[in-house]
Amino acid sequence: MPEASSEDGRALRREVERVVNEVAQKLRTLDEGTAWFSLLSPVTRQAVLQEVAGYAMQAHITAADGRDGVARSGVKPTANPSVMICMDPPRYGFAALPADEHVKAFRVLVSVFSVADTRRRQTYCKGACGHTWHNLPPR
Repeated sequence: MPEASSEDGRALRREVERVVNEVAQKLRTLDEGTAWFSLLSPVTRQAVLQEVAGYAMQAHITAADGRDGVARSGVKPTANPSVMICMDPPRYGFAALPADEHVKAFRVLVSVFSVADTRRRQTYCKGACGHTWHNLPPR
């Protein structure tokens, strides 16, 4: 299999950033984001899970964010991704989960990120936000 170019990697990161932030800002539903994720290859899904886990870390998720996000995700609180994100501190090894748990992990990560990012947009970025990903145009 040929190795992906660095441009392919940048394009994927931009697409992930767009999709995840659209879900976080309610410009796209979680089900739409999950459908997009489900169409990806298993290797690409792992890369996306690593990327979204990074977003969650950058959003400084709290234990409360984890619980709220899991509740929004539609994933059982006892599922591995739910337990991992609610640990103190959260565990981020979602890409290492078995492939049959990747969709659940995506739903949990995006939902928790959405909670934390919304909190940050309403506090740290309120009124004068220069983050392009916080100022997405409607779809």
